[in-house]
Amino acid sequence: MGISEAKIDGRDIAQVCHAKLLDVTISQDLTCNKCVENIVKKAGKRLYMLYQLKRAGITQKDLVSVYVSVVRPVLEYACPVWHTNLTQYLSNNNEVIQKEH
Repeated sequence: MGISEAKIDGRDIAQVCHAKLLDVTISQDLTCNKCVENIVKKAGKRLYMLYQLKRAGITQKDLVSVYVSVVRPVLEYACPVWHTNLTQYLSNNNEVIQKEH
């Protein structure tokens, strides 16, 4: 037996593998692995900026301030949605990003 087609106002709704809403990606199997991968990638890019600031001689206090205001919110955004379904591998990736500051 196949999956029944969903319709709104008589029009078919396409079935997708991933759906993104408010920057949270959820897979058709209701996992958030793709979401967490995106979060780690985005936070990594922002950490690179932090490394550049450190190389430029920014004080430790200012680096912490930048981390708290620019990197940390990316790691915490929508955490209640994706944290409960986190695999060990993705959890480790997330922890590495947080410990690198």
